[in-house]
Amino acid sequence: SLYRYLLFQLSEDIAEDEMKSFKFLLGKELPKCRLNPKTTMLDVFIEMEKKGILGEDNLSMLKSLCAEINISLLKRIEEYELNLFGEEEMVITGEQRGSTGGHEAHARWLVSSVAPDSPGRWNESSRLEAYKMTSRPRGVCLILNNHNFAKAREAVPEPKNMKDRNGTDVDAAALRRVFSKLHFTIAEYRDLTAEEIRKIVNIYRCQDHKDKDCFVCCILSHGKKGIIYGVDGQEVPIQELTTSFTGQNCHSLAGKPKVFFVQACQGDACQKGVTIETDSGEQDYSVETDARFQLDCIPSEADFLLGMATLQDYVSYRSPREGTWYIQALCQHLECSCPRGEDILTILTAVNQEVSRKSCKPNAEKQMPQPSFTLRKKLIFPVN
Repeated sequence: SLYRYLLFQLSEDIAEDEMKSFKFLLGKELPKCRLNPKTTMLDVFIEMEKKGILGEDNLSMLKSLCAEINISLLKRIEEYELNLFGEEEMVITGEQRGSTGGHEAHARWLVSSVAPDSPGRWNESSRLEAYKMTSRPRGVCLILNNHNFAKAREAVPEPKNMKDRNGTDVDAAALRRVFSKLHFTIAEYRDLTAEEIRKIVNIYRCQDHKDKDCFVCCILSHGKKGIIYGVDGQEVPIQELTTSFTGQNCHSLAGKPKVFFVQACQGDACQKGVTIETDSGEQDYSVETDARFQLDCIPSEADFLLGMATLQDYVSYRSPREGTWYIQALCQHLECSCPRGEDILTILTAVNQEVSRKSCKPNAEKQMPQPSFTLRKKLIFPVN
């Protein structure tokens, strides 16, 4: 839901010292949170919900805390509220404006919080704007596809068990097909060392994107928390790649959406699921993991989206025959939903749902993708 997205966004925006301030100010209501240094901001939100001081229709305490700690957090909540009203298409009719009592007061409050300087246009302002997406081509879709890790097995002294990533070409083909349909120029590079990854990214950082509306980068490789591997077994921090395209480092992409999809593990742990029966007995037993990245990977400035195949510390799964769970679900949903005009966050939620339903026998291991973003507008890829 939009409410859950809001809490997730806030938890990513709140700095460590700000979180300490939240815990301090909530000391009376949530004494356990104040005492436990391991409590995350999402844990704090959950405890607030349990105490009844936070909910979808109960944001007043959260707003007052944000106003005291960081005004930009309060603005994010207000943007959420405006978007919510826009989604519900709450139109004040002339009859309601003329009536007395609750309706009129409610209308005045909406008007003042949306557009104080133009009180007649609050409903128009409340709709979330979409990024411009009309250029042909839309931009570059850069695919970094690492399959053969023989160099890593030979060059790295300590055994890292870096097998070849069989099935990755199925993913690359799906990405080429989908982003071509979405009017992107495809640029694919295979089997890159860490240094070659840096060089390729730098080439596209230095390109002039002024006539393009977007930049997409898809990374298919082995990885671990916060990094991906080149085929030589050397590490490249995800943040190094994403920050190459900030407004300061790539002026022609400033204010435009920069989208990264990363198919690689973020650790070696497996997510356990509860085994459920299905009508079909079919299950792919030949599934491999890309084990060896959280939101330190995404720059602190606006207009970035980072779609991770899995949560921090966990593995992601790849079928040598059918490709990875994440990239295949992503491509299928983009292909189905973009023609309907659905935005990318809605699509990624559907991807989460599909991937989370899969399991890898015999221990019913699960996978949960993780999108993180600093988008300011809806991101929609129109087909026509």
